[in-house]
Amino acid sequence: MILLSAAESYERMFGIDAQLLADSALTLIAVFVLFGVMSYFLFNPARKMLSDRQAKIRGELEEARTNMEEARRLREDYETRLREIDKEAEEILSDARKRALANENQIIAQAKEEAGRILEKAHTEAELEKQKVSDEVKTEIISVASLMAAKVVAASIDTKVQDQLIDETLKEMGKNTWLS
Repeated sequence: MILLSAAESYERMFGIDAQLLADSALTLIAVFVLFGVMSYFLFNPARKMLSDRQAKIRGELEEARTNMEEARRLREDYETRLREIDKEAEEILSDARKRALANENQIIAQAKEEAGRILEKAHTEAELEKQKVSDEVKTEIISVASLMAAKVVAASIDTKVQDQLIDETLKEMGKNTWLS
């Protein structure tokens, strides 16, 4: 028995017996079942969460790319509108300058026209004043001539003396006085 027991204990030392093999097989089966169950309940949701997160990140990157493209397009549109507004403002200013220049020319033309009317009126008034003075001189000459005629009649001079006095008076007054 001692011998047998040594052989039995030698086998037990390595621990390979049917019970150990059955326990090991059962443990291996339990580990695989546990791995399958954990894979189904833990790893698959984790994988699904990671794939969902990747899809979300891809979607956000695509949305960011789309937003960047939209922002670039809006910026170009804004810059184009600014250039158009600058051109339109320049056109408005140019039109205002042209209208101001035309208005200035119109005012100058009206002023020249008014100055011409004033000069014409002044010339007309000067001519009327000249005519008035000429009429006054003629009236004065007529009164002097009548006074002389009265003196001649009063003195009862003969016609020769009277003709001589009239000729002298006419020479003194000049021909221009009667012609103007």
